[in-house]
Amino acid sequence: QVQLAESGGGLVQAGGSLRLSCAASGRTFSSYGMGWFRQTPGKERDFVALISRSGGITDYGDSVKGRFTISRDNAKNTVYLQMNSLKPEDTAVYHCAASGNVLTRLPGRYENWGRGTQVTVSS
Repeated sequence: QVQLAESGGGLVQAGGSLRLSCAASGRTFSSYGMGWFRQTPGKERDFVALISRSGGITDYGDSVKGRFTISRDNAKNTVYLQMNSLKPEDTAVYHCAASGNVLTRLPGRYENWGRGTQVTVSS
């Protein structure tokens, strides 16, 4: 098990930037692939980005490709999501998740989840 805690959300104007952080504690952070997902009320969690254990593989959802960047610092047990050129449709609760088994876009394959951080983008 690994415990996850997101931070860095907030209110930003369209076109602005935010950097989310997800701090992990518990078992060895570097043994987990990590993902970011987002959710709005009444909808399922959508895939945003993922990163492999070493950081050598990344993948992005189509709606954020070219604007968001995922990275990790295994020495600090932290994964980041740099969000640039934010749009009102990026408004959501953003969750980080850890998978010990497979690198995937599917939220159901992640065993550990943080509580989320709210991102609101005003027009």
